[in-house]
Amino acid sequence: MDEQEGRRMVTVGVLGPVVAWGEDGAELALRGPRHRELLARLVAARGRVVGVTDLVDDLWEDPPDGAVAAVRTFVAALRRALEPDRPPRAAPRVLVTQGPGYALRLPDDAVDARAAERLVSAAAAAPAATALRGLDAALALWRGEPYAGIDAAWAASERARLEDLRLGTVEQRAEALLVLDSPADVVAGLERHVATQPWREEGWRLLALALRAAGRQADALAVVRRARRTLVDELGLDPGPRLAEAEARILRQEDGAGADLWARAADTFARTASQGPARLEQSATLLGSAAVTGGLAEARDQRSAVVRAADRRGDPRLTARVLDAVHVPSVWPVPDDPAEAAVLAQVAERTLRELGPDAPDRTRARLLAGLATELRGARGGRGPEAAREAVALARRTGDPATLARALGAQVLHTVGRAGLAPARDALGAELVDVAARAGLATDEIVGRLVRVQARTALGDVAGAAGHAEAARLLAADHERPLVEVLVTWAAVVREAVEGAPDADVVRAVHEAAARLPGAGMEGLEAGLEPLAVLSLRVGRGCADAGALAGATGDPADPGAVAAWGPYRPWVRPWALHAAGRGPDAARALAGVPDPPPGLLAEALWVLAGRAAVLVGDRTVAGRARAALAPAVDELAAGSALVTAGSVAVHLGALDAFLAGDPPVTT
Repeated sequence: MDEQEGRRMVTVGVLGPVVAWGEDGAELALRGPRHRELLARLVAARGRVVGVTDLVDDLWEDPPDGAVAAVRTFVAALRRALEPDRPPRAAPRVLVTQGPGYALRLPDDAVDARAAERLVSAAAAAPAATALRGLDAALALWRGEPYAGIDAAWAASERARLEDLRLGTVEQRAEALLVLDSPADVVAGLERHVATQPWREEGWRLLALALRAAGRQADALAVVRRARRTLVDELGLDPGPRLAEAEARILRQEDGAGADLWARAADTFARTASQGPARLEQSATLLGSAAVTGGLAEARDQRSAVVRAADRRGDPRLTARVLDAVHVPSVWPVPDDPAEAAVLAQVAERTLRELGPDAPDRTRARLLAGLATELRGARGGRGPEAAREAVALARRTGDPATLARALGAQVLHTVGRAGLAPARDALGAELVDVAARAGLATDEIVGRLVRVQARTALGDVAGAAGHAEAARLLAADHERPLVEVLVTWAAVVREAVEGAPDADVVRAVHEAAARLPGAGMEGLEAGLEPLAVLSLRVGRGCADAGALAGATGDPADPGAVAAWGPYRPWVRPWALHAAGRGPDAARALAGVPDPPPGLLAEALWVLAGRAAVLVGDRTVAGRARAALAPAVDELAAGSALVTAGSVAVHLGALDAFLAGDPPVTT
C-alpha cells in the first residue's frame, strides 16, 4: 500500500462537530475534547506544520505546567485513532512529525471543508446543470456550525470563512436555478436566506430576479425596495451596482407596454434639486444602469446634469456617491462625448480635493478610477497617474468591485505607444479573474473585451474568439446590447486575419458598420467603416489606385471627406493618390500628425508609413518605423475593429525603402 493510499483510510469532518471516519465509514473514537480541538487545529492548517508551542497557545488561554507533554500525549492518542492498523514503530502517515511541530497529511477529498471548496470552485466554471449538482453536493457536506464547540480565536476565524462559503454557495445555487429556468425553486430557497442574512445584497438581488422571472413584478420591486431600506436604514450599508442593475431590469420589463423608462428618468432629473439627495442618488443609479443596458446615448447628457446637481449641494460625500453611480465602464480609450467627460472629470477632481487624503481608500479609489476613465484620450499625465493610484488603493481595500473598476480604468491608459498589447492582456486577465470570482458581470465583460483586443493584436485570434463568445453570453444574460456590436467587429477582424477573401471581409465590414448608428458610440462610429476597408487592403499589400478608390472615396467629394471622420489626415493621402493626384498626396502626407495614443495607433502608423513608401517621403517613413518598432511581434489590430496586418511585414517594407532610393512619385 503506497503512502497516498494509506492516507485515504481516514476522512475528517469539521463542517459541524469535529469527527473522523474510518475507511468503512464508521466514526473513530477521538477521546476527549482536547483531542478533537487538536485535530481541528491541524485541519485548519491545511497540511502546513504547526509548531508545538503554537499548539499549546491555541489549546489553552493559560497553558498549564506540562502543556507540551500533554500535546504530545494527545498526538499519540490521535495517531492510534487515525491509523489503528499501523504496525508498532512504523512511521505515521497521517499525523506526522516535522521539525518542531506536527502536520496532518490528508488529500483534499478527505476533509469535508476542502472538498466543499473544490466543489464550489468547479461549479463556478461549469454549465448550470453540472454546477447545480456540484453545489448540492457541497451543501450536503454541512452538518451544522463549522468547528462546533470550539471557542478559540483561530476557530472563530475559520468558522466565519466557511459560513461565508456556505452562504455564497446558496446564492450560486440560486443563480444556477435561474439559468435553468426554475424561479419558483429560487424563491422558496431565498426567502429564508434574506431574512436570516439581510446584509448579503446578492441574496436580495437573486430573489428579486427570481420573482421577476416568475412573473411577480410587484413582488420583485417590493423586494428591491425592502433590500434598500434594510441595507441603508438598518445596517448603514450602501447598496452596490448589481442591486441597481436588477432594479433597472425589473423596471424595464414593467414598462414593456410602451412607457420609456429613460424618458421618465430624465423627468426625474428635472425635479432632483427639490427632492433631496436620496432621489438624486436613485436617479444617478438608474442612469448608470441605463448606460450599460442599451441607453448610452439617452443617458449621456443626463449623467453630467445629475452630477452638476449633486455638486451644487456642496456635499462632497454625496457627489462622490453620485459620480460612483453614474460611472460607465469602457474599452475604448477615447470618450464618445469629450465635453461630458470633461465635466465629470472636473467634478471628480474637485471632489477628491474636498474629501482630502483621509477619505476612505474605497471612496478615493473609485473616484480616481472614475476620473481616469473620463480622462481617457486627454493630454497630460493626470489620467494615467489617477489610474495607477486607483489600482494601488483598490488593492489595499480588498474590495473586488473597486479593484475591477480601477483595473478597467488602467487599461484605458495602457495605450501610450505601440507594442503594449501584452500589458493590456495581463490587465484584462486580472480583471476577468477578479470580476468572475465576485460575480461582477459588467466588469467581467469589460475584461473579456480587453482580452479580445489584446489577443487579436498578439495574433491569437482563436483565443480572442473564445473571450468574445464568453462576453457575448454574459451580455445576453445581463442585457448588455452594445457588446454584440463589438464582438461582431471582432469577428470581422478574425476573418481578415485568417485570410478570408477581400470581398467577403469588406462585405462583413459594411454589415458590422450598419450596427453602429444608434448604438450611442459616436466616438467609435465616425470614420470607422472606410478606415477598416482601407487598413485591410493596405495591410494586404494593395497599393493599386483603382482598388483603393472604393475604400477611400473621392477627395473632392465633401461627403466622402466627412465620412473619414477623425482619421482624415491618414486616409487623405491614400484618397488623393487613388485619384491620380500624387503630388497632392505627398503634400498631404508631409503634414500628417502622429496618431493620438489609442488602439488604432498602429493601424494609422501603418497607413502613414506605407503611404510614405508610395510617395517617397523618407521623413514620414522614418517616423512610422520608429513608432511601430515596439510592436514588431504584433498585428496592427489592437482595437479588434480594424486590422492592417503584420507589423513585422510593414517594418520590413519601411526598412527596405529607407535603405534604398525612393520610388518615383505619381
